[in-house]
Amino acid sequence: MNNWIYALSAVTGIALSLSLNAPASAQPKPGVYTPTPLSKGKVTDTLSDRDIPTGQKGFAKDYSIEVQAGDRLEIFASSESFDTIVSLLGKDGDVVAENDDGESEGTNSLLFYRIKKPGTYTIRVQSFGGSSGGKFTLAVTRLKPVE
Repeated sequence: MNNWIYALSAVTGIALSLSLNAPASAQPKPGVYTPTPLSKGKVTDTLSDRDIPTGQKGFAKDYSIEVQAGDRLEIFASSESFDTIVSLLGKDGDVVAENDDGESEGTNSLLFYRIKKPGTYTIRVQSFGGSSGGKFTLAVTRLKPVE
């Protein structure tokens, strides 16, 4: 009986040791933030208190997009439920362009931007003024240059 307990303890100890010594890349990273890839040019979604708190009493939702140098983007966020703000964040997470209430768009946001450096950028839709959110539409169009 003692041999059986000793063998079980040894196996458990080895398994525990393997689990504790696994490389960091092999272990899951809880709470790691990843924007939703924007696979289509248009998405309808909902902004709620389960999304990213902005620190300004509102919430935000992020989408990633692959772009090339020279791409010209039109980014339009609209909602009947809340006042939208749309931001374009560069590869380093800094805001490169932002719009709240595009010209003659009421409380919807319209942003135009020409990409200078290729890579993965983030488009952020957020509510203005502490709104709890609601349903919204995000449309991203790659504009062609006039020839």
